[in-house]
Amino acid sequence: MTLKLPPQPDRCELCERPIARLTRHHLIPKRLHRKKRFQRQFDREDMITRTLWVCRPCHNAIHGAASEQELGERYNTREALLELHELARFVEWLRDKPAGFVPRKGR
Repeated sequence: MTLKLPPQPDRCELCERPIARLTRHHLIPKRLHRKKRFQRQFDREDMITRTLWVCRPCHNAIHGAASEQELGERYNTREALLELHELARFVEWLRDKPAGFVPRKGR
């Protein structure tokens, strides 16, 4: 069975800026898909298709805000991700920047 992934939108699903090249963030990190705990909690289709299309700065911020284990266990929806104070502040800050804007690494 072939799984249908959500199509790429024209905006980042976190900061909502119009970005041509978005990256796919797996809300349940791929590294965790083989772990029994996650296989009991989520079916295969959910693990594969539960994704967000995000710009590179937002993707980097997601992985800087929590470990893969935490992302898979607690922050596996858009709403849950935005409960991460550090990430929510970053997204709010980035939201009004132009589409081509890339933050410096130290932010």
